Amino acid sequence: MLAAERRDHLLGLLARNGKIVAKDVAAELGISEDSVRRDLRDLAAEGLCQRVYGGALPVSPAVADCQARQTVAPDGKQKVAVAAAGLVRRDSALILDGGTTALAVARALPKDLTCTVITHSPTVAAALLDHPQAELYLLGGRVFKHSAVTCGAAAVEAAQNVSADVCMLGVTGVHPEAGLTTGDAEEAAMKRALSARAAETYILASREKIGTASRYRVLSWENITGLITDADPDDTVVEQLKGLGVDILAAG
Repeated sequence: MLAAERRDHLLGLLARNGKIVAKDVAAELGISEDSVRRDLRDLAAEGLCQRVYGGALPVSPAVADCQARQTVAPDGKQKVAVAAAGLVRRDSALILDGGTTALAVARALPKDLTCTVITHSPTVAAALLDHPQAELYLLGGRVFKHSAVTCGAAAVEAAQNVSADVCMLGVTGVHPEAGLTTGDAEEAAMKRALSARAAETYILASREKIGTASRYRVLSWENITGLITDADPDDTVVEQLKGLGVDILAAG
């Protein structure tokens, strides 16, 4: 099989099965695992898959910068945001992550809702400036411009001095095997720091993120309260997540 044919075969497997196991492909095609791994390296370099131990997974489409992500699945993000905003109780404290879905949550909070919002996102903070009943705390630190959030040691230290009833986090990938992932190590660490300061943690994930993966793990399944998504409840990946004991909150 020519290299171009192997490439098409691998992409087809990824689309059909949601993953590639290198040793299985090697046995199927009668080639070495090294050859498969080289092919996967080439595909990963083109942004067509996320390499993991033993093979590859679908790459998340939510790896572009914050501005570019504004145009990715806006309807799905709005559905997730409305469902998430409905979980915020009056007089409670909310830790709200950065990113486009979190920004939609900020905008979806009812104007008459008395609450405290703690965030490391300048864009989320700005969106809440005209919210008459929201007390607002912005955590400082080095600004990670790709996602328009603060990260690093100063931001993590600031996060350790707050507490909240609920934390709502965005991720770029949600996969039964890879877990909850994002594309930057410091951002992943900041998300863990925020989650650790709340009694409950919900993951915000519109359907395009379901079944995909990025490089850095954020949290394990047992560390979250639930996953808010507009994905089809009968989706294969959603069913697998339910099998792992993940509480799925349907949006929309």
